[in-house]
Amino acid sequence: MNKKANAALFLFGATVFNIVVTVSSFLLLIFAYGRLLAPILPAGSAAWGLPVVFVAAIAFSFGAYRFALRVLMKRVNVEALFGPLNIRRKGSD
Repeated sequence: MNKKANAALFLFGATVFNIVVTVSSFLLLIFAYGRLLAPILPAGSAAWGLPVVFVAAIAFSFGAYRFALRVLMKRVNVEALFGPLNIRRKGSD
């Protein structure tokens, strides 16, 4: 496969990974919120709990994505698969 196809497959895989991590962390956090905090807090606090859980799930998925990229870059020669990472275009200087 050529480098453009490798990059397209990588972007597709990274997008799927990010969506799966975000959804699974949201479901895990909403379950934990329902079991641990919802019985303790008043009923009106659910309006604040869901956005906080959503933002926490996005933050967790961002951290997991960055960690996965660091591990991948240490184990795989990325420039050999995808081409040079620093591409300068004409007229950009």
